[in-house]
Amino acid sequence: MALLSQLGSPIDLRKLKINELPKLAQELRAFIIDIVATKEGHLGASLGVVELTIALHYVFNTPNDNLIWDVGHQAYGHKILTGRKEIFETNRQLNGISGFPKRSESEYDHFGTGHSSTSISAILGMAIASKLKGDSNRNHIAVIGDASIASGMAFEGLNHAGVTDANILIVLNDNAIGIDPSVGALKRYLTNVKKGTAKDENIFECLNFNYSGPIDGHDLDTLIKEFTRLKAIPGPKLLHVITTKGKGLKKAEENQVVYHAPGKFDSETGELAPKSTENLPPKYQDVFGYTLLELAEKNEKIIGITPAMPTGSSMKYMMHAFPNRAFDVGIAEQHAVTLAAGMATEGLIPFCNIYSTFLQRAYDQVIHDVALQNLPVIFCLDRAGFVGEDGATHHGIYDIAYLRCIPNLIIFTPINEEELRNMMYTAQKGLKNPIAIRYPRGSGTTQDWKKPFQKINIGESLELRKGSDIAILSIGPIGNTITEIISELDHNTTIGHYNMRFVKPLDESLLKNIFNNYGYIITVEDGCKIGGFGSSILEFANNHNFKNTIKIFGIEDSFFEHGTTQELYQLAKIDNTTIKKHLQKLIETL
Repeated sequence: MALLSQLGSPIDLRKLKINELPKLAQELRAFIIDIVATKEGHLGASLGVVELTIALHYVFNTPNDNLIWDVGHQAYGHKILTGRKEIFETNRQLNGISGFPKRSESEYDHFGTGHSSTSISAILGMAIASKLKGDSNRNHIAVIGDASIASGMAFEGLNHAGVTDANILIVLNDNAIGIDPSVGALKRYLTNVKKGTAKDENIFECLNFNYSGPIDGHDLDTLIKEFTRLKAIPGPKLLHVITTKGKGLKKAEENQVVYHAPGKFDSETGELAPKSTENLPPKYQDVFGYTLLELAEKNEKIIGITPAMPTGSSMKYMMHAFPNRAFDVGIAEQHAVTLAAGMATEGLIPFCNIYSTFLQRAYDQVIHDVALQNLPVIFCLDRAGFVGEDGATHHGIYDIAYLRCIPNLIIFTPINEEELRNMMYTAQKGLKNPIAIRYPRGSGTTQDWKKPFQKINIGESLELRKGSDIAILSIGPIGNTITEIISELDHNTTIGHYNMRFVKPLDESLLKNIFNNYGYIITVEDGCKIGGFGSSILEFANNHNFKNTIKIFGIEDSFFEHGTTQELYQLAKIDNTTIKKHLQKLIETL
């Protein structure tokens, strides 16, 4: 690390000779590999842009020149070169640096990212602002991948930028893959451009961009020459660079999906560290994937839809078995929702699987295209609740609140894999309304989960344990924690526990019984408190004039950063210890 160790900022980088930069690229790539091999994180994307990162900071005057990394998976090299080398081992850890660019973390992080396709709009806003302030010489660069540029918001930004004279440079990092391989007509077009077989008119030139490329994104001399040339050209520009995701680690180049975020691995060989899966329950995503396939084999009306997450959602199982009935629509959540709505009008049964945090991007479509028309789309919201190290941009903690206010929409949260499976079975048998089924990242609690299907009655909750004074109403898998806590308490006969399952519609009959028989009501959820499940119980109590004492355990009105899920539960005060102490004190007052 002879060169890298000398660099504290891009100012030091610009003092190096051009012929020293390939050696720096080797060192930077090795540094990323060494850290991620033990600390985990997003590997392949950052390895693929090492040369691009060096060239950008070498040619442009960052941080005065603005630089945005779309999504941010690929920004590790950027972080290391911009003063965070010594603390990079804290990446994605509690109180450490974020895995994504973050404005509060560094003056070099000009715009926070995490979700895709925001960079063009943001960089255009910055460029227009600079011009209005009389600073026309400042450069504004956005780096965006071929998967992200196919998203609707990216096209909106391109469409606007093309009719301005804003001094922006869009760097199209084309590696033919996002997390999973890129899909769609634009991917085919870019492939033809690379082959030289595209039609005469260039799509970006037609949008009034000064287009150049494609060039080798791993050739530092070529990159530096082209960036230097483009620096002197005013107006909107787009440089098409070709890179290899995982570049420099053979295993990562060969298996780009797995090595997007591979977990721990051997930094020398790239071999994944063995994971003990013995006696572990399956992941919720796999229960979804295998159950969907099982149902689709018997019900030909079932359709699968995912916006660019076939592996992460486990939609890949149905896509492999029924390629004509399961669709990866790319990074296009809005399109995914309305596509599902259109299919529902024709009597098909669409399972639209979208991560909770990404459904935020299609909120209008959920209301306008699905719920308003009362179309029975089945939304499966993976990664609900805290997701851990990906942090604030990816936590799925708002879905209950933002969905609960929508008329016609059913909201169901299973306590375990068996309930997820049974609700999917129930939904495909025919519902009169759309439904959102939310479940968390990671493994469940049940080994023997693949049992015969049982229909779930909509709006029906379950009494898990009868008590006398304190009723705990839990929603979702956090109910398993409540069961553990109760079993550890002395004098626990006073505590009743109810698996509410449905946030909407509420089981009002059971709730009336609970409020009439318990003095203390405690609600527990892994979502935001404002507008969440606990709020619905308060509304119920108010509407029926109940005066019981109600305590809500949920996530406070604050953005929670990255850390392990357990650490985040502790910060949010919805962890085992906090709830147990509250219950113990309450029992002592009875």
